[in-house]
Amino acid sequence: MVNRLVLGCGPVGRDIVEHAVEQPGDVRVLTRERSWVTALREEGINAIEGDPTDPGNYPESAEVIVLASERPDRNLAAGRVAREHFPRALVVAYTGVGADEEAKAGLAGIADRIVDPEAALVDAFLGAVVRSPAVELRRLFGVLRDLDGPLAVVTHDNPDPDAIASALALARLAGSVGVDADVCYFGEISHQQNRALVNLLDLDLRNLERGDALDEYGGIALVDHSRPGVNDGLSGDTLVDVVIDHHPPRAPVEARFVDLRSDVGATSTLLTDYYERLGIDPDPTVATALLYGIRVDTKDFAREVSATDFEAAAFLLPHADVGVLERVETPSVGAEVFETMARAIRNREMQGSALATCVGRIRDRDALAQAADMLLDMEGVKTALVYGFMEGMVYVSARARGTTIDLGEALRDAFDQIGSAGGHADMAGAQIPLGILGDVEDDSAESLAEIVRDIITGRFFETIRTAPSAPDRETSEELAFEYPIDGE
Repeated sequence: MVNRLVLGCGPVGRDIVEHAVEQPGDVRVLTRERSWVTALREEGINAIEGDPTDPGNYPESAEVIVLASERPDRNLAAGRVAREHFPRALVVAYTGVGADEEAKAGLAGIADRIVDPEAALVDAFLGAVVRSPAVELRRLFGVLRDLDGPLAVVTHDNPDPDAIASALALARLAGSVGVDADVCYFGEISHQQNRALVNLLDLDLRNLERGDALDEYGGIALVDHSRPGVNDGLSGDTLVDVVIDHHPPRAPVEARFVDLRSDVGATSTLLTDYYERLGIDPDPTVATALLYGIRVDTKDFAREVSATDFEAAAFLLPHADVGVLERVETPSVGAEVFETMARAIRNREMQGSALATCVGRIRDRDALAQAADMLLDMEGVKTALVYGFMEGMVYVSARARGTTIDLGEALRDAFDQIGSAGGHADMAGAQIPLGILGDVEDDSAESLAEIVRDIITGRFFETIRTAPSAPDRETSEELAFEYPIDGE
């Protein structure tokens, strides 16, 4: 619930209050003017006669401070006191009537948003005050400022462009409020296009090893996934400060700040939304990475795409380096990828419109996703699952098109008991430890492949026959921030 404190009042202030009380949360007005107090109370609005520069008149908490007097000097005086008393609040200042440049400069030094009556209409001011996303972004910055040390922005294992771009964008936002941040990942960046993205943009990423201590960091953020120890090398009991993800969670997500929105096609879209709402133009590196992250995760706006994804791309395009994007999208492809694709075709098994194939031992797990995308183009195939094993782990990549099943839920049902799985209705993946099978010597790889095939393919086909339907997706025009509730 948002608590709003309005300091001062006048004709514009009254309009603000009347609209603010229609929004969720509490509104309290504090003004010297008895006539305004009387008028507001007659409308059922909580108004108090008192000095707006006296903290003794303030409530215990306020998430939004509105400076609404018609007099610029009173707004400036009240704003200085309120900012000191509520340092984490979002301060919105109406300059009043006849404000000179000195008064405007003073308000600019204490307010997060300023509305000049000579340059803006009242409705713009109302939008700045009552839109909860601005308050929630203020919460994010509050969490970042509270960190006692730098921030580790951790992607999921073997990060894709969406994870890399989202982590980079969040790290830059942290830097904008004076918090150093590192983009961290476990595993490898092996896909040709992913490596090209990192190299061409000259990104500085930290490759973590499982068991690495992160004691030097004052906080942990997860992007493009939501739980520590699930698809990352962190311990499952790691305390997390920030989570931003577009994948639907399987279990409650715990963090000081959580933004989970499965109605968009990419986490990069969420980070772009932050930049746009904050009025920050991303630099070419961030814009290029975010635009590529959106394009890859939506398969060039053809998979699980929303209106918000298109709007984000339109915002990013003028700031992105299109030349770098063209070079990222046309890297050389290694022979290993083509060999994996050939084995995927050769070893395929079909049941109805569902296809599963084991490619055996692999050296590049990203080739599995490329093979799954390719197999989905085969005639009669609506669901494709490709898997292989390396370093004691079976990696699974799956795609669906033109079907009503929820692929993410299907893979969870099939593999969560023996590993970890998740994803979207038409794009999902899983990781299953080989256990003692991982000790089989290389010359027994064919036998190992047969054992793995019996387990993975069998579970997949059995589950797909009763798989849950994909949920209807709704596009939200507002930020949909979610906070975990204790005990859930």
